[in-house]
Amino acid sequence: MREDCGKIISNELISEDTYKMVIESALAQEMKPGQFVNIKVAEHFLRRPISICSIDETSYTIIYKVVGEGTELLSAMKSGMELNVFGPLGSSYPIHEEEHEVLLIGGGVGVPPLYELAKQYRNINASVNVVLGFNDQESVFYENEFQRLGCHVAVATMDGSYGTKGTVMDAVREHNITTEFTCSCGPRPMLQAVEAHYTRGYMSFESRMACGIGACLACVCKTKEKDAHSNVNNKRICKDGPVFLSTEVDL
Repeated sequence: MREDCGKIISNELISEDTYKMVIESALAQEMKPGQFVNIKVAEHFLRRPISICSIDETSYTIIYKVVGEGTELLSAMKSGMELNVFGPLGSSYPIHEEEHEVLLIGGGVGVPPLYELAKQYRNINASVNVVLGFNDQESVFYENEFQRLGCHVAVATMDGSYGTKGTVMDAVREHNITTEFTCSCGPRPMLQAVEAHYTRGYMSFESRMACGIGACLACVCKTKEKDAHSNVNNKRICKDGPVFLSTEVDL
């Protein structure tokens, strides 16, 4: 990981309050699916952690939702401007070449890191099922991008305005998806539902982060493996994660 000033190639709105930014940077050569970058935003002391969506030889893509002043400023940046980035950070999804069929489940801003993962599994000719969960039709993004990779895609919306009405698990049942190896990313209630149905695979946490390198202990989670002395074994989501074995973390 290192600090880098990347050049913004594009920054566009792709769904409600959700932007896609492509950044030209040598950091792309060091990135893996599931990792994130910490972005410096003008007039803000803390950097903004954003997951990596797609990786190319000389550039990478991030997708972010405008939720406050920092991301609002980020959304106003134009092509040609420079962006100060620290990364790549965190753990990644390992690629299991022995798995011939995988299921990727993403909810909201948990969708982006699964795209590069899907791309790499398709590169080894694995069958990839993708289930995406959103609040409503206006929030849906990247359905077509996953389809263009050759993935089988199902979408769920909580209000039923598009795809299956309900949760990602409702969409799994409606589409009769029986794949057992699962990688997921999204809000904790979604991860709890995934954990209740699957025991093989990985999950990535959404969490508020401060330093992004594990120094401040602001983003810890409990694991099921207990420490012999304290009966608690905490992991730093930004440093030990954000990707964990699906059976490792106590949700």
